[in-house]
Amino acid sequence: MKITQQEVEQVAKLARLELQPQEVERITTQLDAILGYVAKLDELDTEGVAVTTHSQNVANAFREDEVRESLPRDKALANAPRENGESFVVPRIIT
Repeated sequence: MKITQQEVEQVAKLARLELQPQEVERITTQLDAILGYVAKLDELDTEGVAVTTHSQNVANAFREDEVRESLPRDKALANAPRENGESFVVPRIIT
């Protein structure tokens, strides 16, 4: 598979990355090698191979839910850098 410098520049633009021309050239070469390897994997015969979601057999790894006393609000807010008595106060990040 061949990836072009224009495609790398487009992906960089979408990712809001500013790449220098030598970086675009280097990344194009590296991505082309990676995509070539992935294309080789398509040649493997996977007929009869079971689909897996995990490399290990894992049954429910979670603990059972149990009702317990929750942390009192004053203790929960004790380590907050800022709080208003009811909740944490955090800086606004959306303008």
